[in-house]
Amino acid sequence: MAGALDRRGFFKGVGVLGGLVGLGAILKYQTQLFLLGRPPEQADATSTSWSGSTVKSYRPLGRTGWEMSDISMGTSGLNDPEVVRRAIDRGINYIDTSPDYSNAESETSVGIGLKGLRDKVFLVSKLCTPDGHLDKDTSVAKIVESVEASLQRLQTDYLDLAHIHAVNDLERLMAPTFHEAFDRLKEQGKVRFLGVSSHTPELEKVMHKAIDSDRFDVLMVAYNFKNWPDLDNIITKAHDKKVGFVAMKTLKGAYHTVLKDFDGDERNTFTQAAFKWVNNNPKVSGLVVTIENFEKIDEYLYASGGKLDPADLALLEKYETLIAKTYCRPGCGECLGSCPYGVPVDDILRYSMYFESYGHERDAIAKYARLDPSRTAQACLGCSAPCEAACPQEIPIRARLLGAHAKLSMPG
Repeated sequence: MAGALDRRGFFKGVGVLGGLVGLGAILKYQTQLFLLGRPPEQADATSTSWSGSTVKSYRPLGRTGWEMSDISMGTSGLNDPEVVRRAIDRGINYIDTSPDYSNAESETSVGIGLKGLRDKVFLVSKLCTPDGHLDKDTSVAKIVESVEASLQRLQTDYLDLAHIHAVNDLERLMAPTFHEAFDRLKEQGKVRFLGVSSHTPELEKVMHKAIDSDRFDVLMVAYNFKNWPDLDNIITKAHDKKVGFVAMKTLKGAYHTVLKDFDGDERNTFTQAAFKWVNNNPKVSGLVVTIENFEKIDEYLYASGGKLDPADLALLEKYETLIAKTYCRPGCGECLGSCPYGVPVDDILRYSMYFESYGHERDAIAKYARLDPSRTAQACLGCSAPCEAACPQEIPIRARLLGAHAKLSMPG
């Protein structure tokens, strides 16, 4: 069976099948990438207008009592503690990290960067380990142990918020051990609030249940231009019940850096337009975006407090057109049931996006390596790709997955 092939077997298979199946698909994929764009050009983050950008707006984070910077710091790929200190100096007061970001290196960097500044920040991490998310059957003791390990890396006594991360089903959302562990940690003063994050196919169902349960203080949801029909209802419902709503995945794939039909100015201003669109909704508490260097602080904070205008909308519409049949929409999952091998198409395409557009090659490779070998994109070699007929975005899934496998199977 194709899913049982090892890495060497995969590439041998590519050679045998050539243009008919494997190699042809990869070459087609590489051609699509060429047509889509060119090597990334760095945004002019040193421009005079961006230099020294600061947070200009803070918003209530639900019932937590915290006023959150409208543009806040995610730390996937972070390895420089000085970036944390600079971000705080510029007004960022909400930092989101996780044990599985760069094998816990990000948590360690945040901990060093926060020395002497802990009281200035609402600090967020996840209920997981450097090896990945905890499943619904994880014991209370192991959950508590994972949080205590995070606290040690972060060099702090408490988290302001811990998310049950990447939740895709109600069983895991409401797993008794997670809630018992949180209650215990809260009593001990080690975690103040509980949250949930999701960018997966059951996102809407999960978020409605999270709000209705009255157990969760903050939602972190993939939210960007032209996405998810029910999210406005969820945002309003959360706002009415004083549950914070934090947006992530706001750059919708971050393809702006490689789109051949984007000129330099458009690449430089796309982030501004995307962030202003998200924060144009007054019921959104703020957004979290990965900031791993000083340049991103200047670039991203320039949008803080900004007002959405017609030029921003026009740019977002252009981007939407250019990424058609390319972007795998988080939370869709329409193709998953049609795969005979149970390949997590959405996850693999997301890892590929981290590799290509975000520059997080090492993290992407590590995440892919954690998949069950029988469920990697090797299975696509001998498959007729029924997933493609199910995809509402008309993405050439098979070619994309084969190309992703070629990249993500490289040594980390």
